[in-house]
Amino acid sequence: MSASPLSGVRIGIFGKGGSGKSTVTVFLARALRERGHAVLVLDADSTNLGLADAFGADGEPDPLLDHFGGMVFSGGAVTCPVDDPTPLRGARMRLDELPARFTRRSPEGIVLLEAGKIGVLGPGAGCDGPVAKIARDLDIRDFGPDPVTIVDFKAGFEDAARGTVTSVDWALSTVDPTKAATRMAEHLAEMVTKIRRGVRPATRHLELPQLADVAIRQFAEARVRGVLPVLNRVRTPIVEGYLIEALREAGLQPIGSFPEIPCVAEQWMRGEPLRSQTLREAALELARSLTSVAAAGTPSQPGVGTVESGEGRSFADVPGHPPWVEEGEELAAAPADRGASLADVPGPARAR
Repeated sequence: MSASPLSGVRIGIFGKGGSGKSTVTVFLARALRERGHAVLVLDADSTNLGLADAFGADGEPDPLLDHFGGMVFSGGAVTCPVDDPTPLRGARMRLDELPARFTRRSPEGIVLLEAGKIGVLGPGAGCDGPVAKIARDLDIRDFGPDPVTIVDFKAGFEDAARGTVTSVDWALSTVDPTKAATRMAEHLAEMVTKIRRGVRPATRHLELPQLADVAIRQFAEARVRGVLPVLNRVRTPIVEGYLIEALREAGLQPIGSFPEIPCVAEQWMRGEPLRSQTLREAALELARSLTSVAAAGTPSQPGVGTVESGEGRSFADVPGHPPWVEEGEELAAAPADRGASLADVPGPARAR
């Protein structure tokens, strides 16, 4: 049996705060597991908590910051990739080489790791650059058949600007119904385009020429192939169409769409495992589209996610899209009049 096109692929989940990137992470990881992949999720969000609960894991893993020796600001070994771009020593390993306390599993068998949280480190702990370095460099091998690694990054653009995007194959940009989210996807795609065209990173702050050489080499050898927007918290076809058009103007096409499901926000609030048949179906469609993208290889325009799902169809053409709502799952209230504008749609409740 041949390997899946996604075998060995590393997927980064990016997005503005509140766009729902962690919700996409949970349901995409489960969908890939359902399709037969071994899945490892690295929680690289240095501030937000609760990802292990959302997966229904048997507790939280200990932070990998402890495994690698702690933050440099407290006398530890893990440095910020901006100040010290050298690779993190010992970051490439087999899963069975990592002590058990640093791993947890979901009921589906998804492996969960946590890079570290700065909130527990006390006053003056420093920036979270060391967490970004772990996210950039961690390379876990031999954790199962057709392995896929998903990295849930900190909200915002900062981690991508630190160079973490160079170590993922595909950057998924979660887009909720806000202009800030579509602009972030656009800026992320512009960054990846420049990286793939050979634009060098900023190095003037590095005093040693050797460090500048390391940074330049890392960007030159970047594995990132493109940016793929994923719509999230979509309430109506009007909202979906508006987001698609806004992304199209930036040269981007979404690879999937998740509707707004209020019960999921409530599950986050209570610290419960996320459950939604509607989002499960949306995630399975996203996983199928990702497989098609990986099989097709690099987009014709570097950094631009010009993606189609199935045979010549965009994801919006797939029957049953937007995903139907199962019994017990209600979409947030929105105007039924198809002539309504985006401004007529009430602002959605904030969710991760």
